[in-house]
Amino acid sequence: MIFDTHAHYDDKAFEEDRAELLASMPEKGVGLVLNPGCDVESSRAALRLAEAYPHIYAAVGIHPEELGEDPFSALEVIKSLARHEKCRAIGEIGLDYYWDVSRKEEQKAVFDAQLALARELDLSVIIHDREAHADSMEIVSRHTDVQGVFHCYSGSAEMARELLRRGWYLGFDGPVTYKNARKALEVLAITPVDRILIETDSPYMSPVPMRGKRNDSTNLVYIINKIAEIKGMPPEEIERITFENGKRLFRIS
Repeated sequence: MIFDTHAHYDDKAFEEDRAELLASMPEKGVGLVLNPGCDVESSRAALRLAEAYPHIYAAVGIHPEELGEDPFSALEVIKSLARHEKCRAIGEIGLDYYWDVSRKEEQKAVFDAQLALARELDLSVIIHDREAHADSMEIVSRHTDVQGVFHCYSGSAEMARELLRRGWYLGFDGPVTYKNARKALEVLAITPVDRILIETDSPYMSPVPMRGKRNDSTNLVYIINKIAEIKGMPPEEIERITFENGKRLFRIS
């Protein structure tokens, strides 16, 4: 079975067929899905999906692009939501300097606060790091007792080695199948299979040959095949190991 450790099924792209699609996942080989929130509203939506489907779990958090007017008040709500029995992580949290750096210091403060919350509640974290590698590394280094996954890892091989040394997981998504995936494949090659998580980031980042279409968890077979190719292992073994990796990180029995 496949574990999609990062998919946004609360997204509007799934409005028309969400229930049918999610109900069909186990028969299509997708045994588990983790749906991260990006703000209070989407975190609540992720928990509602987790309540409705036994194979879906949730994470709750404030994404760096979704700070809103008062992110620290929102964090009080996130703390309450994180106590739900099917919440398995604080996420999606982190830093994003790609679109807007006007709130860079606020992003860092909110990120730091959410790592502290994860430590307080003994939860893993799901980290978004876009064009902010040095600051992301500096902030997680302050929280040595917090671990999780760098979602859709896009940093250097050197940074990957340091994260792996510290026990972090790295998430690999559709981009590993793209023609320009040289850096991602370099990182994949040095990442031990017991530290790999597979993700879709649905409805975004569809892998080749589905690129340009709405993504969903069934497309993980293409990512599994690419990882198997790079690692010289059978796809079935990659599927099994990454399933267990996700269960271990997110404490799903």
